Amino acid sequence: MIYDLHSHSTASDGSLTPTQLVDLAAESGVSCLALTDHDGVDGIAEAVNAAKKNNIDLVPGIELSVSYQRKTIHIVGLQIDIDYKPLCEGIKKLQEYRLWRAEEIARRLAKVGINDALPGAWEYANGNMIGRMHFAHFLIKNGYAKDTRSVFKKYLVKNKPGYIHGEWAELDEAVGWIVGAGGIAVIAHPARYPLKRNKLRKLVKEFKQLGGRGIEVVSATHSINDINTMACLACDYELHASVGSDFHDPDVAWNKMGKLPPLPEQCQPIWHLWNN
Repeated sequence: MIYDLHSHSTASDGSLTPTQLVDLAAESGVSCLALTDHDGVDGIAEAVNAAKKNNIDLVPGIELSVSYQRKTIHIVGLQIDIDYKPLCEGIKKLQEYRLWRAEEIARRLAKVGINDALPGAWEYANGNMIGRMHFAHFLIKNGYAKDTRSVFKKYLVKNKPGYIHGEWAELDEAVGWIVGAGGIAVIAHPARYPLKRNKLRKLVKEFKQLGGRGIEVVSATHSINDINTMACLACDYELHASVGSDFHDPDVAWNKMGKLPPLPEQCQPIWHLWNN
């Protein structure tokens, strides 16, 4: 079995529809795929139908945006009930904030001479959730930056024109929504956060106390050293280990489905929580 438990579709900021995403996963040898769009579940029903046609397992999921110690982190929910009312209400609040943030990003970009950023970003959002990646596509297309990395460096990080400090869900809210929905909460790509060792361990400890069950040990953005570090962290706190590409776009060379390294042997795979 090849697992990929973190991916995105056009229902958030991915470039493929849920059907196209599942088709690509099947072609890439993935046996079990989780669709974990940002702060929304609109693509799940389509993905489930596509998975049945491709004879692969589809895990209903989500990636929730969380504010933690004035930083933005992400918590993935796996095997969730997408109709759970408190989760749906939480999603609504996050999407309302996303809309306000998009409008504010556009206002701030206009102040430095970049006009029509909001309608430009919406073109890439396909009428779905709007996020910073949609602004990145607009800025690249119009010659303001050469690639996504440059966009964020020039416009969307702290002290740059389009930066806005995130005001997302609290950690206890996000974990509570996932657990209440019958799901499994996982810290997404933990090596990416600007947290020193002690603060990362504090996050993991608090997360587990709230009912969190897993850490994304293997991610496309994790180096081999990161994987080994996160494996030790998972073992230290008796958390299960997840695997996810964080796939968004087939044109991104470093982020291919079905190509992730295996979990370190000492880890307890997250899928044991629903396969056993």
